[in-house]
Amino acid sequence: MSKVTIYTTKTCPYCHAAKSLLAKKGAKFDEIDVSYDHNERQRMVIKANGRRTVPQIFIGETHVGGSDDLQELERRGRLDGLLTTS
Repeated sequence: MSKVTIYTTKTCPYCHAAKSLLAKKGAKFDEIDVSYDHNERQRMVIKANGRRTVPQIFIGETHVGGSDDLQELERRGRLDGLLTTS
């Protein structure tokens, strides 16, 4: 299974939804909490091409985007493929 990294904050409901979907898929993920870490948040913004909102999700080297983007991949039947090939 591909390496998954998700940037989150503690109180973000979209972060919880994204993590729940990933867990349902059996995907292990590295979670980086940017709630109080300005430097890590800046790294996230750079890595996510300027996107500042959380969550920001990466599967392998592919920037998926946020929770809505992850859910859309699932609706289109493309998430499983990304999780196994990225």
